[in-house]
Amino acid sequence: MSTWVVWNPACRHHYAGAGHPERPQRFEAVLEALRRPELAALVEWVEAPPPPPPPPPLATREAIGRVHPAAYIDLLAAMDARGGGSLDADTFLGPRSWESVLASAGVAVAAVEQALRGGGRARAFAVTRPPGHHALAERAMGFCFLNNVVIAARHAQSLGCARVLIADWDVHHGNGTQALVERDPSIRFVSMHQYPWYPGTGAADERGVGNVFNIPRPGGLSRATYARDFLAGVDAALKDWQPDALLISAGFDSLAGDPLGEFTLEPDDIADWTAALRERIGSRPIVGVLEGGYRLDLLAAGCSALVRALS
Repeated sequence: MSTWVVWNPACRHHYAGAGHPERPQRFEAVLEALRRPELAALVEWVEAPPPPPPPPPLATREAIGRVHPAAYIDLLAAMDARGGGSLDADTFLGPRSWESVLASAGVAVAAVEQALRGGGRARAFAVTRPPGHHALAERAMGFCFLNNVVIAARHAQSLGCARVLIADWDVHHGNGTQALVERDPSIRFVSMHQYPWYPGTGAADERGVGNVFNIPRPGGLSRATYARDFLAGVDAALKDWQPDALLISAGFDSLAGDPLGEFTLEPDDIADWTAALRERIGSRPIVGVLEGGYRLDLLAAGCSALVRALS
C-alpha cells in the first residue's frame, strides 16, 4: 500500500532570514528524498490547491478558524500586507511567509482528506512548512504561526472522526498543541520531548483532562530507552480508548546529530515505531504532519523512513 505525500510548492517561500535554521532548503531536502527512485512504488504524490491571494477565502478561514480566532488571522494577514515582521525572538514573517503559512495549513487539511478518501486504510504524509506545533491560539512562536496538526485534527473531526490521537516525537514539546487540546477529551495528545528544553513545558504532571500524556526525557539516553518510552506513552493513551484517526507531529530534530536537540535516535527507530503505531491503530487512517528537523541529511533520512514504514 502506498502513502500519499501531500505538498504545495508555496511552502518554499517562507524565509526567516540568513542563518535561520527553519530555511527553505528543508522543504527541498524532503521532496528530493521522497522522489528518489527506490521510493517511487511507495509514494503517490498529491499537490494541494494553491493558497489564494489575501484575504483567505471563507473555506480556508473556516478550517483555520476552528483553531485560531479571526482576530489572530487578521493580525497575521495585516502584518503580511505591511511586508512582514517579527513575532518573537525566532519567529519572523517574511515578504511571502503568509503564503507559505496558508499553504502549510492547507497541506495538512488536504492530507487528512486524502487519507479519509482512501477507504479508512490510507496513509498520508503532509510536507508542511513552516511547522506548527508551538503555535498557540493567538500567538506565533518557535518558528510556528498556525498549528497545522490541530487544524488537521479538527478537520478530521468535521469529517466524522470523533476521536483523534496526536502523537508528537519532535525533540521539542508541542506546547501549542497541548494548549489547544488539553480541555477536550475527544483528542488525546502524546509527546516525547527533551526536557528541560525549549519551550520549557511538557512536564509529566501536565495531564489536561486526562488526555495529555507527556514523556519528558533528558538528552543522551539510549535509542532503546526513547523508543520504549514513546510507545509506552502511546499505549497509555490507547488504554480503554480507540481513536478514529492518528495524526503524527513528525519532527526529525529528535535524530542524533540534529543541531537543536540531544536525542540519540536513528532513522531505523522512526521506522520501527511507525510500524508499531500501524499495528496499534489497525485499519484507521494515519496522517504524518512535518514539524522540525534542521540537519538536512537527517531530515531527508527521517522522512524517508517514515514514508517507508507507513507504506
